[in-house]
Amino acid sequence: MKKLIMTATIFTLMAGVLTGCDKSTANEQTKSSQTVATDGSTSMEKVIGFLSEAYMEEHGNIKVTYNPTGSSSGIQAVAEGRCDIGLASRDLKEEETADLRGTVVAIDGIGIIVHPDNPATDLTIGQIGKIYSGEITNWKEVGGSDAPIVCIGREAASGTRDGFEEVTGTKDKCKYSQELTSAGDVVQTVSGNPNAIGYASVASVNDTVKMVSVEGVSPTTESIQDGGYRVQRDLVLVTKKDTALSKAAQEFFDFATSEQADSLITEAGAVPVKR
Repeated sequence: MKKLIMTATIFTLMAGVLTGCDKSTANEQTKSSQTVATDGSTSMEKVIGFLSEAYMEEHGNIKVTYNPTGSSSGIQAVAEGRCDIGLASRDLKEEETADLRGTVVAIDGIGIIVHPDNPATDLTIGQIGKIYSGEITNWKEVGGSDAPIVCIGREAASGTRDGFEEVTGTKDKCKYSQELTSAGDVVQTVSGNPNAIGYASVASVNDTVKMVSVEGVSPTTESIQDGGYRVQRDLVLVTKKDTALSKAAQEFFDFATSEQADSLITEAGAVPVKR
């Protein structure tokens, strides 16, 4: 009987040790595997994609996620604590800066795009504003064919739209034929309509459409960085002022805003900030 009791006791102790090891291992795995959640601007998809992929390659235990909901939604998400870092393709508004901090990670040109067959090659800021406000309605007035202009733009919550309307002075004046929810949708729609004009992040533009120059200046790295190309906006990482980031989120943030990230930002089609 004593032997049986002793054997049972040994098994109990061993089970406790093994259970403790299992818990310890699980805890270590939980600590080592972490997620950094980003949410916001669809125009920042390539930038955040290049940055997160490079970061995850160096930090195998960290997963950086991206939820493309639009700038205003991303700002709201970080304000409500639903993500670690918000993404905005515009600067924060004054009322948003009370609780949030915006850090410019890159600069993005907003390309003015038309169908490849459109003869128009250059527009002024004034002409673009008049096109979108309905004062200029035919392409022949700006060097194109005799055809009605179809204005394509982004939805009201878009940071790209905010930036475009601020530069062109068309806030609350635009007469859109279509308001779309992503840069990709704008590019696709313009590519399928010879009379359309649209605007999209330069990083999102492909060869299915044509970018016109603005006042004789094309959107290049140099012209965007020195301000020569005027239709541009900041790409911003948004964080809460009163809440510290997790260790993983802070390290990703530091990486994204360092010189180390400049080549990745360039590869993604945006322009690094001057340091």
